[in-house]
Amino acid sequence: MKKVVLAFDSFKGCISAREACEACAQGVCEAWQDAVIVQIPLSDGGEGLVECVRRMLPTRSVTVEVHGPLMDRVEAEYAISADGKTAYMEMAAASGLTLVPQEQRNPMTATTYGVGEMIADAVKRGCQTIVMGIGGSATCDGGRGMIEALGDCRCLDMDCRVIVACDVNNPLFGKNGAAYVFAPQKGATPEQVELLDGRLRAFAKETEQAGRATPELALSPGAGAAGGLGYALLAYLNAELHSGIDIMLDIADFDAVIKDADLVITGEGKSDGQTLMGKVPHGVLKRCQEANVPVWLLSGMVDDATGRLAENFDVVRSINEGETRPLSVLMQPNVAKQNLKESVSFLVTNYHELSMN
Repeated sequence: MKKVVLAFDSFKGCISAREACEACAQGVCEAWQDAVIVQIPLSDGGEGLVECVRRMLPTRSVTVEVHGPLMDRVEAEYAISADGKTAYMEMAAASGLTLVPQEQRNPMTATTYGVGEMIADAVKRGCQTIVMGIGGSATCDGGRGMIEALGDCRCLDMDCRVIVACDVNNPLFGKNGAAYVFAPQKGATPEQVELLDGRLRAFAKETEQAGRATPELALSPGAGAAGGLGYALLAYLNAELHSGIDIMLDIADFDAVIKDADLVITGEGKSDGQTLMGKVPHGVLKRCQEANVPVWLLSGMVDDATGRLAENFDVVRSINEGETRPLSVLMQPNVAKQNLKESVSFLVTNYHELSMN
């Protein structure tokens, strides 16, 4: 009897991490009917963090009305642990890009004020630790809005540990900073990018003059995450920045789960050179290598031009290998789930041959 651990990220715009795990489980069962299967849907710490946590831990859901990116009212949801001491949240729930219609996206005006309100709500409920994913932001305000909200809520100097799931290494400003790298994705013109970079520099100077940070902090890896929110979290809340996938794997007690596993299967929408830079499959790979457990990578698309994926994973496959149908068809959830199921079934059936290669 074999034990197989399924640890997928979502196939963005197609199927969720949970759906990917379920489709994969069906494929494994077709080949190994008596297999022990453990499903662990994952997130790299951005959008989807709260949903994954709620599947792993006993939590209760909290909904709070906050100001959205354009200062309109939105309902932001987060989770609180069973003992009431830890809040799990995503900044995108309050200040995410998906909350702003395409034609209204403008990082010149988008604010993180709602993030501060969400944090304040958790603190007032007695939470002592906040775990926050900071992917998917609509903002580039350096976290100024969050700080203003915490000040208005009288929570700026709260006694609370803040752990941030962050896989971005960019500094706050400069050519590799929040404005130049990320603001164009949020609707900024080249002229606005320069203005935003200037604002971030000014905010850092204000923060330094207030005695909240040294000049070096703005240049630290992750300060430019989420439009510079990483900087404000570091400077004002003394936050700890960690790899998002490592946070999720620790919550899932992943090392213990794979200790007696025969195989781990992971995947994402597209695997390429970015995969080995802190994405879900990379985090899974590192833990499996330490435990000496075989790990397969099955993704919607695979671009392994450098060969590094094949060098590290025991099997690397696109679930759409040999497909002639257009991408619009392959992105349909039912098609993706069927292709994932069939790919897994074929590979598991040929497990022994693959293991010998």
